[in-house]
Amino acid sequence: MADPLSREQQERLDFAPLHVFRFHVSFRKQALGHRPAGDTEVPICQGAFSECTGLEATMEPKVIKAGGSNYGAAQRAGPVTFATVVLKRGMTKTRDLWNWFGMVGGGAYAYRLMVEIEMRNARDEAVVRWALRRAMPVKFKAADLNAKGSEVGIEELHLAHEGLVLLPVSGG
Repeated sequence: MADPLSREQQERLDFAPLHVFRFHVSFRKQALGHRPAGDTEVPICQGAFSECTGLEATMEPKVIKAGGSNYGAAQRAGPVTFATVVLKRGMTKTRDLWNWFGMVGGGAYAYRLMVEIEMRNARDEAVVRWALRRAMPVKFKAADLNAKGSEVGIEELHLAHEGLVLLPVSGG
């Protein structure tokens, strides 16, 4: 039986060269609010993208100035905000992302998806996995239509979300 991996080994990142379309993204249906026990997320679609930006969380500290304390103010944790995540130059096998954007734009604002972004190495092994909680599309840009071009189907997909989580990588 193999020895269990140490915490350091589990959290080590494999920095082998990463290539185009090494960001695999999966989209699963997620309702607003709390789900009942036993309710599972429904897979919607998967895609591959060549660029992902905006995996960012910012905490705005609260400054508390105490009377009589002239040396400096106390800093306390404040609200956390999340940047819009932008997926660029992607491909999917279905039209589900466009349909999702159309539904949300048409008033189905509660139709949120759990989005998992997985970075893969040259051996097609997961290196890092992020999750966006309760994501919704805020911009969809298709590639320019040009017979001489080689652009892919989705030029940009912008996602607003309500939480950013670093997930464990399956398989150690």
